[in-house]
This record gives sequence, C-alpha cells and structure tokens, in this order.
Amino acid sequence: MRIAILGCGNMGLAFAKAFLHYNLVARPDLLLVARHDEHCQRLALQHPDLPVAALNAAVADYGVVLVAVKPQDFSQVAAGLRAVLQPGQVVLSIMAGIPIARLQHELNHRQVMRAIPNTPALLGMGITGFSAAPEMERSRLHEVENLLNATGRSIFLEDESLLDAVTAVSGSGPAYFYFMVKAMVQAGQEMGFSESVAGLLVKQTLGAYHLLNSSAQSPDELIAAVASKGGTTEAALREFRAGGLAETLIAGMKAAQHRAIELASE
Repeated sequence: MRIAILGCGNMGLAFAKAFLHYNLVARPDLLLVARHDEHCQRLALQHPDLPVAALNAAVADYGVVLVAVKPQDFSQVAAGLRAVLQPGQVVLSIMAGIPIARLQHELNHRQVMRAIPNTPALLGMGITGFSAAPEMERSRLHEVENLLNATGRSIFLEDESLLDAVTAVSGSGPAYFYFMVKAMVQAGQEMGFSESVAGLLVKQTLGAYHLLNSSAQSPDELIAAVASKGGTTEAALREFRAGGLAETLIAGMKAAQHRAIELASE
C-alpha cells in the first residue's frame, strides 16, 4: 500500500508514525504532502527518511490519500487535489464537519471515506469513528480500516451523521479530561500541595481509567465502590450534583456536536 498524507500537523503525523510502526507501509511508500514550499522544506528537514512533496501529480501514484488539513482550509486545497486524483484512489478525510457528499462534490471523486480520530492516536491508544461513501469498494474499506486500527481502535458507522457526535464525544473528549485534570490540580494546590505534587496525585488517579476499561462493573457500580455512605467521596459527589456538573458536561458536548454540524456549511 502507498499512502500520501496531505496536512502534516499533529494528527497527520500521528497517523504516519502509526502506519510505519506497524509496518503497514514502507518508508519510501509514505508521502508527506505540504501546501507551501517552506512547509515542504521544514518537513524534509524533520523527516529526512520520508518522501516530501508539494501538492502535485506525484500524489496520483498513491492508493490512499489521507486529508488532514484544517476544515476551514479544505476548499482552498480541494482544487489542487481534484486536479491530480485518479479514479482508483481512496480519499480518507479526518477533517471535522466536512460531510462525504461535500468531499465528493468538491473533489469530483467517488471513493471517499471520512474518519474522526482523537489525539491519543499519537500513542496508538486512540479511537476513530468512520463512515464511507456508498460507492466505496468493500475490499478497499477493509484496507483503510486496518490503517485506522494502527492508531488504536476504530468503529464503522453506517449513519454518517453520527460522526458529528463522535467529534463531540471522543474527538474533543481528551480536552474534557484535561479540563477536569486542571481543576483537580488547582483544588490540590488550594489545599496546600505544590503544583508538581498535586499534578502527580491527580495524574496517577487517572489510573482509574484502566480499572474502568478492565472491569465488568458499570460506572455507577465503580463510583459506589469508592463512595462510602457518609464519607468523603459522597461529600464531593453531593457538591458535583448540586452544581449540575453532569448537566454542564452534557451541554458542552452537545455544543461541540452543534459546532461540528455548523462546520459543514462554512
């Protein structure tokens, strides 16, 4: 398999590293594509062992073209990409908010897939929701699914509209965790710890994720196992509920979903 990656920011390069790490593509067969000459030069210096090129006819020689530019920049690069795409190539977009129909229209190309990853893909621990155009060949879909699994796990969604919810739940999800971690560290500092000690206590507490991931118990059951009646955890949970923490979190995630939908029309 030969893969070209257009848009080599954090996510584009995370996919590149995962493909190489799991030997899904040989280094000579992975092309980093940049829109500007200065970016090409910077990529060539940072990754001297990988082919680097501007958006040109060389892209036509790669079976999969992964589009990882910012959604706001897509229309600017679509014309250049449309000019070099060949019918047998698969376009895999990881841009939020740009639906398959728009990708097909602006690229004048039918073999299109759309995926929403998240930043733990950098560690091979991501989760990616993906959908495909009806015209996608089943064998090609499975090839791309294997690529996505190199960054963690993936889930295929026949209903493409659910990808906006994927954006809100898991795509943006890491930022929600970091937001809560920041608040917990701040609370620790207000209780008398230094920032470094509070940070260590909070980060190691996130080992609770591994308990959740390996346990057959529900979140409610795991909460109950920590929160003794009349104890310290129950006092904290009472404050969270009184402050509407769960409702605020849900409202924020729905706002992220709404913004993903808005991006489709910008």
